[in-house]
Amino acid sequence: MICGHCAECSNGVRVAVLVKKAFVFDCLPIRRVFVAISVVAAFVTLSGCASSRDDMVTGSVGNEVSHAAAYAGELRVVSYLPPPKSSGGFSGQRISPNDILEIDVFKVDELDRTIRVEPSGNVSMPLIGTVRAAGLSVIEFERSLERKYSAKYLQGAEITVFMKESFGLRLTMDGEFRKPGIYPGTSQTTLMQAVAQAGGLTSLADEQKLYVFRQYSNGKRVANYSISAIRNGQKADPKLYGGDIIVAFASKSKIATQNLRQALGIASSAVRVAVPL
Repeated sequence: MICGHCAECSNGVRVAVLVKKAFVFDCLPIRRVFVAISVVAAFVTLSGCASSRDDMVTGSVGNEVSHAAAYAGELRVVSYLPPPKSSGGFSGQRISPNDILEIDVFKVDELDRTIRVEPSGNVSMPLIGTVRAAGLSVIEFERSLERKYSAKYLQGAEITVFMKESFGLRLTMDGEFRKPGIYPGTSQTTLMQAVAQAGGLTSLADEQKLYVFRQYSNGKRVANYSISAIRNGQKADPKLYGGDIIVAFASKSKIATQNLRQALGIASSAVRVAVPL
């Protein structure tokens, strides 16, 4: 089948083009044939890519992430976030400048202190003066203090150090929180505690749409948590780690990989421009 005016066309090229999802036979100048074919091919390719990527992680409200390992570029959507390998637990946590430490010297209350690590990485203690703290684990710092006090002032000094606030354990709270921002954490901070630090959720937030982003050596991962499920005891209150980004979405938000990438980008920018705590 050909169009009625094919015989009168100067080049006589007969092509089939897709117009409004229906095949219609028409005659086009040769230079327009390749343009039409290119546009249709590009449209089909992009549509297929977008739908396959977003459909992997878009589900019903309250269960948006339906696959345990959907990928979005560097971002991997998972059902569970394991601890980062660098966490090392409380005893292995490294002290950073601006951390706040509680130091307890057994049976010598006069030496007990709550101090902030100086920008230089040092702390000042009674009798022994300046002591290096930054870069050491909590246990290594305890042993350093014990050696210095035992050398001149205390026999068999026993010292316990507790990290009250850690600059290295910063948590970014973004989205539908009453007080979004960057907060110091501890080695024991949980998601519910972090939400409380940020003043709780706004009236627009959906308790089932909290997403925690975490950095690993092989890329970023994100998992969905429900505050209502944690509060009701249906799910455990997950522990948070330094560098975690927590984003609360509004109840009307449709969660797809594009939303998660955008939220991560905005929150990460906030971290870069933040004033040190």
